[in-house]
Amino acid sequence: MGKPSGSPFNRWLVVVGAILVQLALGAIYAWSVFTKSLLEEPYSFTAIQTQAIFSAGLLSFASVMIIAGIQMKKLGPKPLLITGGFVFGGGYILGSILGSSFIMQLICIGIIGGAGIGLAYVVPIAVCIKWFPDKKGLISGLAVAGFGFGAIIWVKVGGAWFGLVEKLGVQSIFFYYGVSFIIMVLLGSIWMMNPPEGYVPEGYTPPETEDDSNAAGRLRNYTYQKMLGKTVFWVIWIIFVFSGMAGLMVIGTIKLFGIDTLGKYGMDASAASVAAGTAMAWYAIFNGLGRIAWGSICDKIGPRTTIFLMTLIQGILMLTFFTMGTTPLMLIVYASAIGFNFGGNFALFPTATAILFGAKNVASNYPFVFSAYGIAGITGPILGGFVRDNTGTFLMAFIPAGIACIIGAFLALTIKLPSERRTEGRRTVERRKAEEVKEIPEDENRLDGRRKEEARRIEKGVSWPTGTHGRIIGITEKADET
Repeated sequence: MGKPSGSPFNRWLVVVGAILVQLALGAIYAWSVFTKSLLEEPYSFTAIQTQAIFSAGLLSFASVMIIAGIQMKKLGPKPLLITGGFVFGGGYILGSILGSSFIMQLICIGIIGGAGIGLAYVVPIAVCIKWFPDKKGLISGLAVAGFGFGAIIWVKVGGAWFGLVEKLGVQSIFFYYGVSFIIMVLLGSIWMMNPPEGYVPEGYTPPETEDDSNAAGRLRNYTYQKMLGKTVFWVIWIIFVFSGMAGLMVIGTIKLFGIDTLGKYGMDASAASVAAGTAMAWYAIFNGLGRIAWGSICDKIGPRTTIFLMTLIQGILMLTFFTMGTTPLMLIVYASAIGFNFGGNFALFPTATAILFGAKNVASNYPFVFSAYGIAGITGPILGGFVRDNTGTFLMAFIPAGIACIIGAFLALTIKLPSERRTEGRRTVERRKAEEVKEIPEDENRLDGRRKEEARRIEKGVSWPTGTHGRIIGITEKADET
């Protein structure tokens, strides 16, 4: 089941390849494992500098992804993915050699490494959605789940499992990570190919579609140019900014927040660091689980309601995190819940893009939606770092992030789904037809009157007045000839 006609290829292998690729790319979420060491000698970065590297990576990721999405049709998924893997891993390898200063880490890890992620990230999402049009939400969640779970691996490898950051140092870890990223992406690329033209999974009946049409009752496949002109695009873009900002703020600051808060309540720095690291790991685990769970929920209740619920819950969590996350247990509980909701963004927004604007062009359309993540990547972590540097606490960063999520939740309720737009379109067409039917008798009566007048004049041999329409004159001349 699920194999294209005449091909032995099993579409679930694409999912395996996608997860393997995303496990590598998810290393960007493990950045907090380096932040404590970067605050100390020999680096002595400020908190905002550590977050600036992370934010640069996210912005580069989101920006380059737009180019990758547009070029994917021309280059093909596999070459684009392999290029992304080498750029991503190469950035970390360069960072291991040149990254002794803030500016060089910003360039190598942030800008170059982020660009590699941007080239590679869209490929497994777009390819999986084409292979699984019958399970868009679930498969989007699975395709990006590795991104969340990957953070666990890289956090634990660098920290609790092997303690490599302390044993080998930050730049040595950059080298080993970079080589690993390249190998994993190359392996995942083996199965990364589009389905044959016209492929439909067994038992699935696709909705009738029309490219950029205004045909009522049909699902449209918008190009990105047409999509950018739609209000609903900007609605989901703004929601993504708000929701992404909250999750990225916590990713970038949770280690420092945990150490600060637990230390304030009497825990020694070493124990607080371990507890914060554990909370980071649980964040990553639930980040991955949230992608699968929210994607499955979206398949059942639709993107509008699912996005509303996810962002509303996230807003409540952010507003209460500062006061509730003051013990190791509650820090883990809140980190897990925020990570779970944050992961949902990466299943829900590609699914919403495919549903609202058509699956055919999701590779070029979704990167524009995903550009919201780049904005969130600047505002979230840098706001958190700035507030902490200037106030010694994260309170005034978490509160605006929570309020923004709640605003985003209610914005989600304004989204009109294609089925609703098609219903409105059919009603408009039916209304116009009804109006035309009402006008037809009057038009036909006028036409019958003209025909009768023509016949009377022809019988009497009376010529038409000057300036009469040529069609009428032609009738008269024909009558004279007979």
